[in-house]
Amino acid sequence: MAEKEKKYRYAQECPITVFMTEIGGKWKPVILWLLHLRGVLRFNELNQQIKGISQKVLAQQLKDLERLRLIQRKAYPVIPPKVEYRLTEKGQSLEPIWRGILDWTEQNLPTPSETSG
Repeated sequence: MAEKEKKYRYAQECPITVFMTEIGGKWKPVILWLLHLRGVLRFNELNQQIKGISQKVLAQQLKDLERLRLIQRKAYPVIPPKVEYRLTEKGQSLEPIWRGILDWTEQNLPTPSETSG
C-alpha cells in the first residue's frame, strides 16, 4: 500500500469521501459541468437547464460552491437584477476529473437513448 494511502485510515478521512461530501450529491456536479461547458451562465439559465431543481435548492447549491471558491458570482447593478456564475481557477482545475468521468461513462454505461426503448 502506498504511503499516501496509509494516512487515510478511516472512511471519513478518505479523499473520495471528502470530495463527495463537499462537491458530490445530485446537483453540484451538474452545475459545475454546465459551467465547465458553457463558461458563464445566469441563474435562470442554470435553472432552465437543470430539470427538477427548485430555485431554492439551486440558490443554496450555488452558495455552497461559491463558499468552496469553485465558482464566482458576479452581480451587476442593474434592474432587473443580473447575476452571472462562472468557474474560478480552482473550479477549472476539476476539468481532468470531469474528463475522466466522461471517458469512463462513454466506455462503460449506456446512453439515455440506448436505455429508452
